[in-house]
Amino acid sequence: MKRLKIIKKPKSYFKTEPNMKDYDKTRRKFKYKDYYSELDFFKGGKMNAAYNAIDRHTMDWRRNKLALLWVDDTQEKKYTFREMKNYSNRFANVLKKYGAKKGDRVFHFLPRLPEIYMSFLGTLKTGAIAGTMFAAFGPEAIRDRLQDSGAKFLVTNRELVKRVYKVKRQLPALKHIFIVDDKPRKKGEINYWEEMNAASRKFKVAEMKKTDPAFMLYTSGTTGKPKGVIHSHLAILHEHMTAKWVLDLHSEDMYWCTADPGWVTGIAYEILGSWSNKVTSLIYAGRFNPAKWYEIIEKYEVNIWYTAPTAVRMLMKSGSKLPKQYDLSSLRHMLSVGEPLNPEPLYWGLKVFGLPFHDNWWQTETGGILISNYPSMPVKPGSMGKPFPGINAVIIDDNGKVLGPGVEGNLAMKPGWPSMMKGIWKNKKKYNKYFLKGWYISGDKAMRDKDGYFWFIGRSDDVIKTSGERVGPFEVESALVAHPAIVEAAVIGKPDPLRGEIIKAFVTLSKGYKGSDALKVKIQKYVKKHLAGHAYPREIEFRANLPKTQSGKIIRRFLKAEEMGVKLKDLSTMAK
Repeated sequence: MKRLKIIKKPKSYFKTEPNMKDYDKTRRKFKYKDYYSELDFFKGGKMNAAYNAIDRHTMDWRRNKLALLWVDDTQEKKYTFREMKNYSNRFANVLKKYGAKKGDRVFHFLPRLPEIYMSFLGTLKTGAIAGTMFAAFGPEAIRDRLQDSGAKFLVTNRELVKRVYKVKRQLPALKHIFIVDDKPRKKGEINYWEEMNAASRKFKVAEMKKTDPAFMLYTSGTTGKPKGVIHSHLAILHEHMTAKWVLDLHSEDMYWCTADPGWVTGIAYEILGSWSNKVTSLIYAGRFNPAKWYEIIEKYEVNIWYTAPTAVRMLMKSGSKLPKQYDLSSLRHMLSVGEPLNPEPLYWGLKVFGLPFHDNWWQTETGGILISNYPSMPVKPGSMGKPFPGINAVIIDDNGKVLGPGVEGNLAMKPGWPSMMKGIWKNKKKYNKYFLKGWYISGDKAMRDKDGYFWFIGRSDDVIKTSGERVGPFEVESALVAHPAIVEAAVIGKPDPLRGEIIKAFVTLSKGYKGSDALKVKIQKYVKKHLAGHAYPREIEFRANLPKTQSGKIIRRFLKAEEMGVKLKDLSTMAK
């Protein structure tokens, strides 16, 4: 490993004293149960994550504190904790009016609009299970999630619902569709704001068991459809503590997380863990634009900034002169998540902002940050950091044996932290595959150095991480072979300096079709339309045949090795 200059932090570095001052001391003594006092519980140890995120802050002067600052390119909207409590109560009453019961699935398919935050919280208050979907999803991705979950309710807008109707016949469980920006036009549609305005702002929050499901998200794997990952109400404990110690949130902070609420970061650190720490959360609904981002930081005096490595690299690409045109002195802590952060952005951040970006590692399945670089610790550029105080992380071999420092292996954790997934929806067999000899297996290859810092090596499966989003090759391949020109398809993740990885597809064509640049564009548009705007192959290669095993299974690892210029040693399973 190349030795890089460690970024140390003298006392003069800190504008505010970190919430966690001594990592080693905290880790030695840490037990989750000692921190239950950070949350509010009902009688009998019951709880509700939405109550902890919002309602409990309305018992004192913070009821009038700004909770949500929503901005786009033309306007801004402000909501206090009291208003967020009342709006989420109203939606809870609306759901109850239409028959929502504990355990029902309520999905939210919206861009970054205030309604998604109100409705998500309102759903949790009823005891129903909240789900979110990325606004770039196409009809097939929508169908897979709503069909598998058996969602009865959907909150969306007029533009996005058009995609839903393309697969609506395959969604028999979906009975009620709330439209946030239009009057009903079809059977089953409900005017969201008409109902909200008529509903009471008073609601008795459902008192849930700590292990009761609160929300679910679908994550892609190497085979099969996306899997529904379920998280409990107690997940907010880990999200709260990591937001406090990793994001270093203080109640007076202006906090900007750039994640979409369709992904787990948007739930854990834009709704639950962050609001549980009483911060003001800034949401920008516009498109990425470096100048606009700097303008937002300056105008609203952002203190904590949580974004993705791809965004950081795009900011770097726009140059170091642009940020100098803005007053960015309000920033005191910057973080990134979604894919490994290479050292260059850290040094760039130090040069431009006087602060490094702090990388951290976690997954949809973990429900919160597990390994991180902390404000009070030196940063080793390129490292994921050290495990959160309550997390026992190790490197193991394929047989479950724990490996020592400097040895590459499988990144694994001892199960039991509060935000660890409680199951895979209707798929216990898949859930059980995550565990080996008492360890949760992350699917990532990593290494731990002698100082206890962890270093990401790569995925141990074929899952692709592009621009911080996880894409399963099976989904893309399924969308590709649905195109009339394609007989067979295989996709891989190809390293890319901007996006981490891009999706590259290898396809064989049907009779009568010839490979051309025009056909590549048509195929890309087809995948964007049917699957998702972010999950299309940026590169397509036409082939007469694809490498297969003797049983006929396409070998993606051969294509990946070939693309990377690596010669595979074991080709015994390949068909001759």
